[in-house]
Amino acid sequence: MDTTEYNTEELLQSRKAKKFNLWLGMIGMFMMFAALSSGFIVYTASGVDKGIKTILPVAFTYSTVVLLVSSLTLHFAYQAVKAEKFAKQRLFLLLTMVLGLVFFAIQLHAWHVFAGRGIYFVNNNASQSFIYVFTGLHLAHIIAGLIVLVRCYLGALKPIPFPDNQFRMNLAIIFWHFLDLLWIYIYVFLLLNQ
Repeated sequence: MDTTEYNTEELLQSRKAKKFNLWLGMIGMFMMFAALSSGFIVYTASGVDKGIKTILPVAFTYSTVVLLVSSLTLHFAYQAVKAEKFAKQRLFLLLTMVLGLVFFAIQLHAWHVFAGRGIYFVNNNASQSFIYVFTGLHLAHIIAGLIVLVRCYLGALKPIPFPDNQFRMNLAIIFWHFLDLLWIYIYVFLLLNQ
């Protein structure tokens, strides 16, 4: 067997494994948020915090828009890499990272708004604490997504092989879009259950 053929087969297997691991991780994240949602519903159905409504800050709406726009800029970065327009890829990746940081800052501002209303992570109303858990865990995943984007950006700065660059972008776009959908789920869930 030719060693080039063997290395290509090995590379394809490695990429399949990486993509499988990404999907496995996303399924695990989804299950974690589904379990949290179930816990939240069971807790609020118990009536312990009956009549206490928490108005979500407008910042959550702004952060939703920012995250949707960031998914669009990442899509443009992926289209640029497919067209081998690496300067555009870097530009749109940079925009996506900035928007991810803006999302992060808006979420922190939303926590500040809650604190200004006297709503803290540890309080007598556990349904309010759940908001911090949902948004905090999502922010942790945003940090992971930003690390993935930084890795893609650094890969776009140096001359890595085109298939490697495209594969990195493919994984990044799948993960970032997942984070986008996850945030929309969290936001709508919290809106409907407050």
